[in-house]
Amino acid sequence: MSEVKISAATRSEFGKGAARRIRREDKVPGVLYGHGSDPLHLTLPGHDLLMALRTPNVLIALDIDGKTELAIPKSVQRDPLKGFLEHVDLLLVKRGEQVTVEIPVHTEGELAPGAFLLEHVLNALPVEAEATHIPESVTVSIEGLAAGDSVLAKDIKLPKGTTLTVEEDTVVLQVLAAQAEEAPEGEEAEGDEAAEA
Repeated sequence: MSEVKISAATRSEFGKGAARRIRREDKVPGVLYGHGSDPLHLTLPGHDLLMALRTPNVLIALDIDGKTELAIPKSVQRDPLKGFLEHVDLLLVKRGEQVTVEIPVHTEGELAPGAFLLEHVLNALPVEAEATHIPESVTVSIEGLAAGDSVLAKDIKLPKGTTLTVEEDTVVLQVLAAQAEEAPEGEEAEGDEAAEA
């Protein structure tokens, strides 16, 4: 797992006006929570944070006034139209500490020949891992699966030190038979009336 260093500054201004001023400077307002300490309000560099958040569950080494704190993203708010970062909540973590996160599920291989659809029941798998060794994702082989086949949480090989936080029998992926397209209802009704006449 990668660790990204970001310089952050504490902030004392709050509210929408202050947040807008921060964003105009290409920075992002954020809050650091955790370990029973008071929430710490921060200003983070927008571009550096955006690049760091491209990695799921990235471990961020925050340099706050010369002191380094480790954190993982807990909640990220983006502008719904333009996609820029509006606010971020970070969770304070310590080396060796176990944290609960969701890791993306990727697939590899091809389904069995035929008209089958792969349904991602879970796009991300809830797991517990050591804060500095959170897996970026898990990859599942779907090679040769056909309708009725499914992949359960217990079937997914997790990296060492990572454990499931969902029931082992939870369905993560399932294969469905593609449904034949039915004629619209209006056309069937017209055909029935013609038959009755």
